[in-house]
Amino acid sequence: MRILSLATDQRMQRSLLVTAYERDHNKSSFGRIVGSATVLRRLEGHVLQKKRLESTIGQKGNFSERECEMEELFGLSHLFMTVFLYNFASYMVVPAITDVTMSAICPGKHECSLAIYLTGAQQAIIGLGSMIVMPLIGYLSDTYGRKMMLTLPITLSIFPTVILAFSRTTYFFYAYYVLRTFFAMAGEASVLFLALAYVADNVPECKRAAVFGILSGIASSSYVFGNFSTRFISTSSTFQVAAAVGIISLVYMRVLLPESTMNNNICTKDTEAECLLEKPPPQKWQMFKTLPSVNDTLSLLSTSPTFAKAAVIAFFNNAADVGLTASLNYYLKAQFHFNKNQFADIMIISGIAGSISQLILIPILTPWVGERKMLSIGLFVNSAHLILYSISWAPWVPYVATVISILSIFATPCMRSIASKQIGPNDQGKAQGCITGICSISNTVSPLAFNSLTALFLSDNPPFYFPGFGIACAGLSAMVAFIQSLMIRAIPPVTTRTMENSNTSKP
Repeated sequence: MRILSLATDQRMQRSLLVTAYERDHNKSSFGRIVGSATVLRRLEGHVLQKKRLESTIGQKGNFSERECEMEELFGLSHLFMTVFLYNFASYMVVPAITDVTMSAICPGKHECSLAIYLTGAQQAIIGLGSMIVMPLIGYLSDTYGRKMMLTLPITLSIFPTVILAFSRTTYFFYAYYVLRTFFAMAGEASVLFLALAYVADNVPECKRAAVFGILSGIASSSYVFGNFSTRFISTSSTFQVAAAVGIISLVYMRVLLPESTMNNNICTKDTEAECLLEKPPPQKWQMFKTLPSVNDTLSLLSTSPTFAKAAVIAFFNNAADVGLTASLNYYLKAQFHFNKNQFADIMIISGIAGSISQLILIPILTPWVGERKMLSIGLFVNSAHLILYSISWAPWVPYVATVISILSIFATPCMRSIASKQIGPNDQGKAQGCITGICSISNTVSPLAFNSLTALFLSDNPPFYFPGFGIACAGLSAMVAFIQSLMIRAIPPVTTRTMENSNTSKP
């Protein structure tokens, strides 16, 4: 466009000069002055027209950039809907499961140490299994694609819910307990980190933190809607609706979600023949040899000091969150005799706070404040609101503590974004799987420690009177993560470092 406009300018100037020259020879001196003035006026008009054209082109360029951003978000819309439906089905059963557990194990009681110990043991087993399974799923998603691996956890999460949708007696509860314990190893946390890896594949680094926040905000909104629906339907209907929505999320994902566009090569149906010609299909034992080992995880942690610090933060912060989640409902039921409806109210407030934080506050504040400061703010507030839970002296205090948690949501998206920027684009699945695997270690340790403390201090013979002592210890774990976040220094992303190294290596 610019070349054509310059050529047109030259032709117009030539023709105007020729006309001026003819007028100089054929007219009088007064005519030559008038002709020259006309030429100048025409040239000035043409220059103004050219400037207007350039400004219009610049505006169109800005519009095209905005359109590209909107297209990126629209391209992730099917992923967002998949995450929303899956989390909606998962979160629906959370307010009701405490009452179901208590009625199946300790009917007619408000305090039941056996229920707390069983919940803690389940969380510990899930965390131990996830510690092994999560890096494996991350590796396989880098090889076979995110969509393929998303199918596994979404499918497995449906079966335990179907059992309680059929009946909630003691035997059916134990069947649900065993099935969920084993299936959650591959399904409880893998959907989140596979979705984060999908985003990392399709969004540039400069916009990744904001999109991570949007994804977490959509998960929080599903948390709100799931608990809100539980508030107004019966317990039996809760599990039936959750099973139906889980099936819908699986069908939606398989039909509408496109495969992620990763930088590494994935053998799809179009390129299957070429891949087979390049190398023979690997044998099973060869594939398992290439799976990530403990040394691979340690090597990944040693890649960047910032990534290692993010992993430590993930461990302690997740330990605090798991300790709160596993103990809070039993603590509130023993202290203030809360039931399904009050649990749902607190979770609705928490979900609304998380949605506001991740959909509005994080995208607005992160470019101004920075990811490291946002991470520190989130971890500090997380520790403060856990301690406030532990010293609740009235039924309204847990609601206030839940409102304060609006700022604690900053921690996880910022930590994930900081970690993702320290790893190359071909290893995003391994990186997110490594972080999730470390969180799985805390999922193993946290329930064994904090649930045991909660059951001990809610029993008839506690060492001293502090019913929320287990939750207070979880708050101290979040404080350790906050101190660790203060040690993170600004380090450029791995792609920037690679470009700088390549530039310095040139003669």
